[in-house]
Amino acid sequence: MSDKRIDTYIEKAQPFAQPILKKLRVLIHKGCPEVVETIKWGMPFFEYKGPLCNIAAFKQHCVLGFWKGTLLKDLNNHLQSRAIDGGEAMGHFGKITSVKDLPSDKVILNFIKQAAKLNDDGIKVTKKMVKATTEIEIPEALQVALNKNKKAKLAFENFSASHKREYLEWITEAKTDVTRNKRIQSTIEWITDDKKRNWKYEKK
Repeated sequence: MSDKRIDTYIEKAQPFAQPILKKLRVLIHKGCPEVVETIKWGMPFFEYKGPLCNIAAFKQHCVLGFWKGTLLKDLNNHLQSRAIDGGEAMGHFGKITSVKDLPSDKVILNFIKQAAKLNDDGIKVTKKMVKATTEIEIPEALQVALNKNKKAKLAFENFSASHKREYLEWITEAKTDVTRNKRIQSTIEWITDDKKRNWKYEKK
């Protein structure tokens, strides 16, 4: 099942990234026809009986991350960050800058089918294993705003990963620049007061 938000995500990606994202999207559907598309943490996610994998585009590279990548069988060492601890936003094939950086379709399809089988079998994976696949790069506009407000920047840096993610997801999922800028303004104001994203709903 497709999600139009992913169409928009790909359209807004850098020109070099678009063919990479399109190819990976097609392969994911081919390897797991029942996969359902969605957006999580501002990135395209693919679910099948639970999280399956995700793709993302950054300024100079793309990534493909498998939710249970540490459990995949990789006899030919195609997975570059098996333990998902080599740094944020690296993905399982490293930094992909061109379609040529990808292994063969056969290899990618094999990993997708393995990931789907893990979900079919109900195999669990710990949060530590999937930490890096859920990291989000800080939008440039937010980083500029944080740099102008030392108190907000320090408070943000001291937030837990989950609280940071709540703000980043809220900002990156804005559908227009106007909405995004308003959310960034609110984010700076709330962070300065050491407030979490959903502070309005917290029990007093």
